[in-house]
Amino acid sequence: MIQKYCFECGTALIEKELEEEGIVPYCPKCQQYRFPMYNVAVSMIVVDEETGKILLIQQYGKPSYILVAGYVNRGEAEEHAVVREVREETGLEVEQLRFNRTKFFEPSNTLMCNFTAFVRTAKALHINHEVDRCKWFTPQEARENIRPNSLAAEFLNAYLDEVGNKPMEM
Repeated sequence: MIQKYCFECGTALIEKELEEEGIVPYCPKCQQYRFPMYNVAVSMIVVDEETGKILLIQQYGKPSYILVAGYVNRGEAEEHAVVREVREETGLEVEQLRFNRTKFFEPSNTLMCNFTAFVRTAKALHINHEVDRCKWFTPQEARENIRPNSLAAEFLNAYLDEVGNKPMEM
């Protein structure tokens, strides 16, 4: 159990069977099941509509490239988080977006929601303090340069495999 205490009363949770759900954290004081809570984040395959190139970034002093990503704020729609995070980290405006897939990322207790964010004005790129460096790559170069064995690589490769040789959807 990740959650150890009831978020309403602070009592230590116990594990209890719930019909058709399995073992679920339970508060004996409130007499309520407390379903697990987790973070929600978005990651974006940022595509320049003109060239079809993909933007990868480097952050936190690490030399490998990853996708633009960020947490969804409480009450915020994922689609709005995509637009906000791309704008904050790159200065680019998302013209269209496409939902790709989700995957739970255990190390940070986060549901990662992946999108493709199409931008028309790639020349307006202006990274903020959260990004060390960035670079536009062809789809094949992006595949070769993204951090190996990462969730970012899994999202990017799945997207590129789906798109194949078809023109990228906008």
